Amino acid sequence: MFLTMNRFKVKPGHEAEFEAIWLGRDSHLPQVPGFVSFHLMKGPERADYRLYASHTMWESEDAFKAWTTSEAFRAAHRGAGGAADIYLGPPELETFDSLQSIGG
Repeated sequence: MFLTMNRFKVKPGHEAEFEAIWLGRDSHLPQVPGFVSFHLMKGPERADYRLYASHTMWESEDAFKAWTTSEAFRAAHRGAGGAADIYLGPPELETFDSLQSIGG
């Protein structure tokens, strides 16, 4: 398994706008080869931002990389820069290789 995580720092007062953008978009992920699951998480509120994180599980790093160059990726991210003013900086991408997996 391969996990990708994006952390988003959303400026105070823009949480509803951020959530509407993400919850209303067509991600195209279920049709992508190697896609396993996606989760959008709402994190703690800080003085200058609210933290959100998206977690996407992939069968492999190669599956993730193939998605980033696909038409599905371009379609899912079309217009993503239009709301840049709601963020406190760009998203922070982190990637992880699985060392152990326990089902449940």
